Amino acid sequence: MEDIQNHRDHRNIDIDQVGVKGIRYPITVLDKDMGEQQTVAEINMYVNLPRYYKGTHMSRFVEILNEHSRRISIQNFSEILEEMKDRLNAESAHMEMNFPYFINKSAPVTGASGLMEYKCAFKGSLNSGSDLIIMIHVPISTLCPCSKEISDFGAHNQRGEVRLQVRFKKFVWIEDLIKMVEESASCEVFSVLKREDEKYVTEHAYHNPMFVEDIVRDIAVKLSSDPNITWFTVESENFESIHNHNAYAYIEKGKAHVTKKP
Repeated sequence: MEDIQNHRDHRNIDIDQVGVKGIRYPITVLDKDMGEQQTVAEINMYVNLPRYYKGTHMSRFVEILNEHSRRISIQNFSEILEEMKDRLNAESAHMEMNFPYFINKSAPVTGASGLMEYKCAFKGSLNSGSDLIIMIHVPISTLCPCSKEISDFGAHNQRGEVRLQVRFKKFVWIEDLIKMVEESASCEVFSVLKREDEKYVTEHAYHNPMFVEDIVRDIAVKLSSDPNITWFTVESENFESIHNHNAYAYIEKGKAHVTKKP
């Protein structure tokens, strides 16, 4: 049968990325405590398309996933990208996997356990070289230093979210990144809290007030001191409890550009 995609295109324009989006597929993620964790990712796959081709072969993306059925993980990310380049005659390949990751957390006083969900992603590309980024979204609790300072009693607090992206030399655990972020907030967020735990969380946050600026700076200092991290972005957003807006801060840095606190 005639292959329309391989026909020449007269517009003489390269396409940077063409492919498929929103494929839901099972993947395997390394779990620091349990060894492995099975989850379901939403996957986007793209290649470049030279100006002399009319279209790409969309079905080949799905075929490649099927050939790696239930073996898709960060360990064979580069292998899948290489197959995309070869099978689609492309110079570059890109893939994104967005997935929920679950960690069993114990409440700080009673030890009541519950699963916490963290939104994570692997983003990779392969052209003249390879690139891989891990991204995590971490829910946090913050207490406003200004509110605490000016109020006769109490201070407003709220939930927030830190969004972190890192490039690295060697393997990095998702759990370690999450722990680093949570330790930089006023307090962690838990899925199960008894009354004793709520007292602890409330008082802990009160004694550890944080602006969004404090959070991104503290995380930047920690990442810059880690020789395994080569680049990062960190965002902190507070879903404000007394304002009709969110508070937001962002840093993007290579390791060499950040210095430790004196």
